[in-house]
This record gives sequence, structure tokens and C-alpha cells, in this order.
Amino acid sequence: MSRKVLVAYASKMGATADIAEAIGDELRSHGHDVDVLDVAQVRTIEPYDAVVLGSAIYIRRWRRDAVRFLRSNVDELRKRQVWLFHSGPVGPDKDQVQAMPPAVRRLAREIGATPAVTFAGRLESATAKGFLARRLAKGTLSGDSRDWPKIRAWAADLSTAIATTPNRPDGQFLG
Repeated sequence: MSRKVLVAYASKMGATADIAEAIGDELRSHGHDVDVLDVAQVRTIEPYDAVVLGSAIYIRRWRRDAVRFLRSNVDELRKRQVWLFHSGPVGPDKDQVQAMPPAVRRLAREIGATPAVTFAGRLESATAKGFLARRLAKGTLSGDSRDWPKIRAWAADLSTAIATTPNRPDGQFLG
């Protein structure tokens, strides 16, 4: 069954935005109607059956816009299927699972979302913002560590879950 899906993201240097676009493309290839938007551009989630939210994670923190989105939409998100991801690890730690920040973990529990999946990130001098990021982008952590097959496989699994999980008459999903 085709569903209306929002893939929202909060990105600092563009890597998380690229991941969100890849997730959206994969969901579309499975027949879903998908909007991919910067979380700051989302005005309502009312038309969506499912929401995928991604944030860059830096120093164990999500982008403020992503956390604000979760807080502002708790009641509506409870009525939908919700999946979370974050991206950021690079270099030797690129495959290390990153724990959700405490506020995100609490909000995820409150809305019934599963824990965020971690995707490796990208750190390049051309897109690095801030003194520390620019400095690190000149060293051994520089490069694109994103695993596109892993990202597409996760999105394909989401597509199946979105298509096969029915919504209850009260709008809450059964899952």
C-alpha cells in the first residue's frame, strides 16, 4: 500500500540532507508519495501517514531544529509511524553506533519511535563550517564516509514497514 511520507532533516554541512534525499528516492522507488524537506520548512505533518526524521549529530547533540520539531509535534507524531536517523561519525569511528541524546531519547519514547539508526557522515573542507570542523576537515577525518548501500537498504526496509502497518481508525498506527 502506498503511503504519504515526510522525510525531514536538520543538516549543518549538507551530508544529512543528502542522506534524506537518498531515503526519499528509495521510498519513491517503492511507490510511496514522499516529500523531503528541511525540518525548518515543515509547517504541518497532518497530511502524512509516516515521518522519517534525520539530524546531524555533533558532540552527541542533535541539531536544535530537529529537537524543536519533535517537541512541537509530539501529539501528531504519536498518531503516525516515525523513524529516526542521525549522521555524523567519520574516520575510524564511522561505523560506531551513536547514542541518542537524552532529550531525543525521551521524545522518541514519548512518540513511540524506535531508536535512531546511525549513518556515517561526511567531513570535507569545502563544506566544513566552524573553526573545529574546518580544522578537522584538513586532517585524517576528512572525506565522505557515508555508506549508500546501507542507507538505501534501511530505506527499503522502512518502505515495507510503512506499506504493511495499518493505521487504526483513531489515526494511531498499529505496530
